Amino acid sequence: MEAVTEATGLSPTAFFTILAMMVVVYKIVCGMFLGPEDFRQKPQKEPIQVGDITESELRAYDGSDPKKPLLIAIKGQIYDVSSSKVFYGCGGAYSMFTGRDASRALAMLSFKPEDLTGNLEGLSAEELSVLEDWECKFLDKYPIVGRVVQPSNTSQNGDGLHIHHNDTNGHQQEQTKDD
Repeated sequence: MEAVTEATGLSPTAFFTILAMMVVVYKIVCGMFLGPEDFRQKPQKEPIQVGDITESELRAYDGSDPKKPLLIAIKGQIYDVSSSKVFYGCGGAYSMFTGRDASRALAMLSFKPEDLTGNLEGLSAEELSVLEDWECKFLDKYPIVGRVVQPSNTSQNGDGLHIHHNDTNGHQQEQTKDD
């Protein structure tokens, strides 16, 4: 103990008290910052492919069920935006778009509920260009997991199945299948 006094000029009690306080301060300061392990990206789950679903089925993926992915459609293509829960999850700035075809709202840069639709009729060339930019951003960032289709209908005599869907330009197409 005399070596501590000779080396530091402090009594052993004072030296060990200061040393203990330094360790506590070090732990507190280190806890304020992220460690290297926090920067490693967690492996993302493989996105669930939903395939062809209707707009009403898409609404089930609005973030109200935490077990389901967050999905948004643009021009009929459905994107899994679950990796951006901060923005698209419940309470997020863009949560109103989740579970919907948000094409019109994105094109118009609108947050109005009546614009949350896939209907592109009446949009200007500039608005369609804005939508194209959004689509490119989504293609780069989020996986496509399906597409929005119109509900299936059978003909009156039940012979055929009429499938309505939007092509990549937002135009409605119809296919007929006979049994």
